[in-house]
Amino acid sequence: VQLQASGGGLVNSGGSLRLSCAASGFSLYYYVIGWFRQAPGKEREGVSCISNSDDSTYYLDSAKGRFTISRDDDKSTVYLQMNSLEPEDTAVYYCAADRGTTARDMALSSRRDLIDAWGQGTLVTVSS
Repeated sequence: VQLQASGGGLVNSGGSLRLSCAASGFSLYYYVIGWFRQAPGKEREGVSCISNSDDSTYYLDSAKGRFTISRDDDKSTVYLQMNSLEPEDTAVYYCAADRGTTARDMALSSRRDLIDAWGQGTLVTVSS
């Protein structure tokens, strides 16, 4: 079970990036997929998650209206389109996969150690 996150980079404030999370060794069909981020000196936080059952989604308040999560189970890939990026979005972004949960519960749970799989992270840097 492996997740590979990509798409990070350096972008100016107001710019856009699209992150991708590709799964190998398992089908995303059975998993809730989430994007988390961790900025220097801060705790990891759930940015956006998407359910596998009804495509329901969760967004961090600061991400609402700017970020869009989507999944393509046939390609075993989940995307996070990030628009209107702000310096406060600078962080390492991780994707994760978990079963038996909901998009909201996955994002808000403090038990990150129980999540089934994590990707390696991709750095997003937004310059002001």
